[in-house]
Amino acid sequence: MTQLLKLKYLSPNEYLIQESQANIRHEYVDGEIFAMAGASERHNKIALNIAFQLRAATRGTNCSIFMSDMKIRVQQGKRFYYPDVSMCCDLKDNDPYFKDQPCLIAEVLSKSTATTDRREKWLAYRNISSLRYYLLVNSNQPKIDYFHRINNEIWELGQLTSSQESLAINCASQQAKLHFADIFEDIVWGTVNCM
Repeated sequence: MTQLLKLKYLSPNEYLIQESQANIRHEYVDGEIFAMAGASERHNKIALNIAFQLRAATRGTNCSIFMSDMKIRVQQGKRFYYPDVSMCCDLKDNDPYFKDQPCLIAEVLSKSTATTDRREKWLAYRNISSLRYYLLVNSNQPKIDYFHRINNEIWELGQLTSSQESLAINCASQQAKLHFADIFEDIVWGTVNCM
């Protein structure tokens, strides 16, 4: 007879303590942890391009730009994710290891993460009251989908294309523009991307 393994439930506090001592990053979903895989060079370049553009636009403001080492806490600690890029403009959101009130989250899609980013994370992220923009940037082709909250209830789905050129970001009265060409700057297409 096959013996079943019993999974140990971790509380959010146990997760945070364990994560602070871990050698690799883990995302936390309802008491379970999931190891994070490494990302490709293209994935990293795209995330850095987004973070660089946002940081340049928000210098000297209340907004902070974070990359994949800052956790976003969702649903009062039921979930913790490491988005590729996040923008937070609330000074009261000051925990040094996670943020609760991002106004923008960008995920760079790869073959191994696209389904999770489009479904599970989107379902969780859209419940964050401060979130205004959720970007899904494809790392295998020059394509960007985004969700923009136009009021507290309605999300608008759009696509940033090379002909549209830029997406205007307005978070907590701070403004930035993400340009299609800048997001994909120095990206070489046509090479195999296994991630």
